[in-house]
Parts: sequence; C-alpha cells; structure tokens
Amino acid sequence: MKITQVRNATQLIVYAGKTFLIDPMLSKKDAWPGFEGTARSEIRNPMVELPFEMALLLDVDAIIVTHTHQDHWDEAAVALIQKEKLIFVQNNSDEQLLRSQGFSNLVVLSETSEFGDISLIKTRCQHGSDAAYAHPQLAERLGDSSGIVFQHPAEKSLYLVGDSIWIDAVEENMRKYRPGVVIMNTGWAHILGYGPIIFGKDDLLKAHRVLPEAQIVATHMEAVNHCLVTRHALLEYARDNHLQDFVSAPADGASVTF
Repeated sequence: MKITQVRNATQLIVYAGKTFLIDPMLSKKDAWPGFEGTARSEIRNPMVELPFEMALLLDVDAIIVTHTHQDHWDEAAVALIQKEKLIFVQNNSDEQLLRSQGFSNLVVLSETSEFGDISLIKTRCQHGSDAAYAHPQLAERLGDSSGIVFQHPAEKSLYLVGDSIWIDAVEENMRKYRPGVVIMNTGWAHILGYGPIIFGKDDLLKAHRVLPEAQIVATHMEAVNHCLVTRHALLEYARDNHLQDFVSAPADGASVTF
C-alpha cells in the first residue's frame, strides 16, 4: 500500500491496486474563517495550500468521506468532484447531504462493505469527550464520525481510525482486526472549554502498546486552526519514547509505502 499525505486528513491511498481519496478538503489557502469556539480561531483555514494539481487528486477509483465537517468535506470538494464519482459515506444522514449536493453514486459504509475484492469495514469513533457530548449544542456540532478498516489478502490490514479521541472502541478495533498499518489523526484539535476532539501525541504510545509491531502514520496536523500538535513535536515525542521506528508523519505531498 502507498499512503500519500495531501493536507490535513486528506490523503491518497493506493490499496490492493485501487486508489482512494480520503476526506477531500480542496479549498485554497485562507478560504474560510477559523472554527468558532476553538483554539486559535483567528487563523483562517486551510492554513496551507494543496501540494498537488487538482487533476491528480480527482483521478481516483473512489472517495471516502469519514464525516462531513468542513475540514474533511468542504465547498470546494462539492464544486470540483464529479457528481457521478463513487463516494463512500458513514451513514444515511451524510448520504442525504451529499445527494442534496448533487452526488449520485453513494454507498453507506457498514461492517460488511466491499469495493471489488477489498473489504471496507466501518468502525466507531468519538469526536470529543463525554463532557463535550453532554452539551446538546456541542454534541450536534461534533456529530458522528467514523473510521475504516481496509482488508485484502495481498495487503496488510489498514486501520484509518478517523477523527476520534482514545475510547475503548478504538482499542477493541485494534485488537480485533490486528492492522499492520494504522492512520491516526493526531493534530490534537481543541474546542475551547472542552479540550481535544482528536488524538494527540500520547495516543501514539497507547496505540503502540496495543499493536507493538504496527506502523503508525500520523496525519491531520498543521493545516487547520485548532490543531495544536505539529509534526516536529510529534516525531520528537516518538523519538523520546523510542517509537521512531514505528511512527511516520509525512509532509504534505510526501508518501510512505508498506
């Protein structure tokens, strides 16, 4: 498999001969304001430009949208992606949204989804703390998110965890599917007053304890205002904890192969 970091959670994944575009955030730099009520909301998003021409990003077999927050599915994606492109979504609500935006070739992920001979298994996330979800307006804003396990006889299993904090379900998925490669969104994005809504540095150590042989690819950093962990800090943490042989954090435009 080949995982190419695009920007934020947007990646190109070549897996068992198929190319997937993950969570397309395709806007130009500074296109929209920082997220209200989050850390560093004065910074506009996206913070950096895309590293590739749009034609390259759109020449894929399928798109996976783990959830429809603006930094995973933005207005530029709606405008630029072909309406008949195959798109996998997490639930009926997101399917209805994309259908209202003109997209026609939509598949709702489940625990038994397939794309050709590739299994695409939907997994559960929690996009913030219990305290955040106890606040009705904030819970609605955070909404649902999902992860995906990719499986194929010719590849290592790949677990794209999605926008989540560390919860029992994440560890249970790691133990159940025993992925050889794990993609973790480690930008430590913060909601004011409620703390992180995605993984941070410490979660690398938690994942490694569960999957000591797995390679961890860290993403969702240095592209939107509320993400407070940088690649440099994360890789320094990995070195300090002797995880450097198991953790990568590719720069925008760079790839890793397993």
